[in-house]
Amino acid sequence: MERSKNKSIRYWLLICGILNVVFYLLHDCIGARFYPGYNWMAQAVSDLTATDAPSRLIASEFTKIHGIFSCVACTLICIFAKELWKEASEKILRLGLYLFVTMHWISAIGYSLFPLTGSGYDGSFQSFVHVYVITVLVVLLSIVSLILIAVGGFKSGNKVLAWCAVVAFLMMFFGAAGSAAVPRAYFGIVERFSTYSAVCFTAVIAVIAFLKFGKIES
Repeated sequence: MERSKNKSIRYWLLICGILNVVFYLLHDCIGARFYPGYNWMAQAVSDLTATDAPSRLIASEFTKIHGIFSCVACTLICIFAKELWKEASEKILRLGLYLFVTMHWISAIGYSLFPLTGSGYDGSFQSFVHVYVITVLVVLLSIVSLILIAVGGFKSGNKVLAWCAVVAFLMMFFGAAGSAAVPRAYFGIVERFSTYSAVCFTAVIAVIAFLKFGKIES
């Protein structure tokens, strides 16, 4: 009975982790089709869900579903972290995973409650919370969690997860640094390195956890 329950959780974890990426990609691709004149190479992906964006209605629905799947996947990982990474040497790795889950919940709830306007920061309370509270928390938690996962992964022998965390961190850093360095015409391309890094890394953790569950069951 317990084996059957774990197997069910294992597959839900994998499905939610992958669908998290699928629905984020759909929000980006389909949302752009409902935004006349949208240039993905120059514009941020968050423009699609801005309060005055013509694509907000359709794009925000996809991001809500993406948020649900990402939070479910991460929460399952968080709940079973001690079972999947139970060694004493994996304590740092587990802490990183917990912070990464926290980041996802703050992102999913915070950005839904405080979306940015199409014109960007306009000085309103909503914009202030979006930029200086939610974004700062998401960025800090992302950086700290990825560093901890990488350090903890290398220390405990979880090298695949560690290297994936390093790649996600570099993508995030490149996106943040590159956004200010590249010409405006290419801002959207560079910015997507940051946004997609956390989304794809969530799927990576889900796949790795899925495989670890399989080893435990066997």
